[in-house]
Amino acid sequence: MSDAVTTEQSPAERTLFGHPIGLTNLFGVEMWERFSFYGMLTILGYYLYYSVSDGGLGMEQSTAVGIVGAYGGLVYLSTVLGGWVADRLLGMERTVFYGGVVVMAGHIALAILPGLGGVGVGLVLVALGSGALKANASSLLGTLYPHGDPRTDGGFTLFYLGINLGAFVGPLLTGLLQREWGFHAGFAAAAIGMALGLTQYVVFRRNLGTAGRQVPDPLPRSAVGKVLGLVAAAAVIIVLAVVTGLVTLDNLADVTTGVIALASIAYFVVMLTDSKVSAIERSRVRAFIPLFIANAVFWSLFQQIFTVLAVYSDERMDWNIFGWTAPSSWIGSVEPVWIIVLSPLFALMWTKLGSRAPSTPRKFALGVIGMGLAFWLFTPMSQTTGRAVPALVVLFIMGVFAVSELLISPIGLAVTTQLAPEVFRAQMMALYFFSVGLGTSMSGTLARYYDPAHEFAYFGIIGAVAILAGLVVAGLSPWVSRHMQGVH
Repeated sequence: MSDAVTTEQSPAERTLFGHPIGLTNLFGVEMWERFSFYGMLTILGYYLYYSVSDGGLGMEQSTAVGIVGAYGGLVYLSTVLGGWVADRLLGMERTVFYGGVVVMAGHIALAILPGLGGVGVGLVLVALGSGALKANASSLLGTLYPHGDPRTDGGFTLFYLGINLGAFVGPLLTGLLQREWGFHAGFAAAAIGMALGLTQYVVFRRNLGTAGRQVPDPLPRSAVGKVLGLVAAAAVIIVLAVVTGLVTLDNLADVTTGVIALASIAYFVVMLTDSKVSAIERSRVRAFIPLFIANAVFWSLFQQIFTVLAVYSDERMDWNIFGWTAPSSWIGSVEPVWIIVLSPLFALMWTKLGSRAPSTPRKFALGVIGMGLAFWLFTPMSQTTGRAVPALVVLFIMGVFAVSELLISPIGLAVTTQLAPEVFRAQMMALYFFSVGLGTSMSGTLARYYDPAHEFAYFGIIGAVAILAGLVVAGLSPWVSRHMQGVH
């Protein structure tokens, strides 16, 4: 028996199409998580601001889109908790599983609990579970590739294909269910999707081998009381902030943006001063700072798909397709179509180019500039009124979104795992998601300034700021590359 075990090839060493076999399992669980997450997110805003007679909660539209942005930011803020749990308590692999369980519970709460109470319980659970799953699934994939492996960008691009398959199908199904049977039917579909993801993860768990099973920095028993005290103190602060009116539904996006910004600064300080972080690792963390800022700018535009562009889809787009009107929430499925088509091409391109590919900071710069140009493409339609914008025009603009996303998002996931200090591997990925969260909450803040009567100024100014930010990153590229210490 022992001889058979020692001669058998480890599952983690097997490959599929040149990539570690564990990629297939992480591809699947992330696909179903995004199915549930984006399926819920695309109808959330409508649920909040549609009238009660239409099945919604009747909130002010500006408040509703701000909540959607703030919620997205809080999801990514919770990745720091997920990263900490993985690094100190459970290891990445088990944290992914338990995170999925909590996500499923949150969608069930949204499906069966009525009113604002159901929204509160459901969104808190989904945020905490997604925070655990998102950061650790990406970090776990990173452990399957050695430092400097030229397959890494291609592997993360394929992983990103799974994300976008889920992001494509989720809004299609939940949007149809919401229109035919109501919002709670859509939320129930999101719960079922996460259940399928968990089932697949358990069945094929062995493909990951021993990856992510270790706890890098176990929490000593003597520190448990201190941690519980900090958790209790944080809960008290949150309750007091709500009770005293310091945090309201109207300013939630602004508060979330501020909290994530402060938490990000604190995290950078901790990593740069920790004695367990080597000099080379510190240099890599410094190189990550401009990439962090660029990523936040990118996502502050991109995540408006679920805030400004959700409203735009509902009030400005003509969704008539051969006499049939598609649900407005399908705006969430348009961009992933382009990702599904382009991801294999980008994966092949990065693999073929290898070390000749543009450096990571240059890819980031191009991605941010691309998003600015995409926003400019909305300005020619600013002279129209009502539901006059053809869906095909927005389909083309979403293609520019997709190219920009492929230049920055899967590359950001890959480079974060390469730049991470060894003792902060999962938490470094959480810091990457902080930048996404910062941008997402900013998308809610910006959405409150959108007005169909001033679309030219809105899309034009935001696009110009993004292009300028991208040019700054391009100028800083040589400095960033030097400090990345061997990571391309």
